[in-house]
Amino acid sequence: MKQTELLEFLSAFYRDKLTLRNRHVAAARFVADYNFNNTYQYVINRDDMHVRWMQDAIVDTGGTPEDQPVPDLDPGKGKDAQATVMKADRDAAAKFVERWRERVDALPNARHRSLLRVILGETLEQQRFFDQALAGRDDLLGRRADGMGTGDGVLKTRWVE
Repeated sequence: MKQTELLEFLSAFYRDKLTLRNRHVAAARFVADYNFNNTYQYVINRDDMHVRWMQDAIVDTGGTPEDQPVPDLDPGKGKDAQATVMKADRDAAAKFVERWRERVDALPNARHRSLLRVILGETLEQQRFFDQALAGRDDLLGRRADGMGTGDGVLKTRWVE
């Protein structure tokens, strides 16, 4: 694989992963359940790391990573909106892995192949989180002490002044 082909491959993977990351940021605004929103924050944190790894790989290969805006979503309101975004994110994670798994396995560059396999594995973990959240599991990131609650959910905006 030539350097230009590798750069195109890495850039395409990066664009797809960045699209997922930005979708998660937009979707988290509609996830009011405290435990599920915490899970989204964890997923976004891992996505940020994946995107950073990909940006570094692109720069190391002689390219410049592109930027994308966070999309505007309108999934409705309340628990229906929460379920709608979680289902869409679960399905998007599955499609991402399906689209890239064989192509990554065939990548001749062992360093990049290993990196992309880690990202694919963590994307499968994200898919599992969304499946479990849709099933009503609230212990996705661990359990809190008996009798401890979460209040009435999370705020719609991250920072309040």
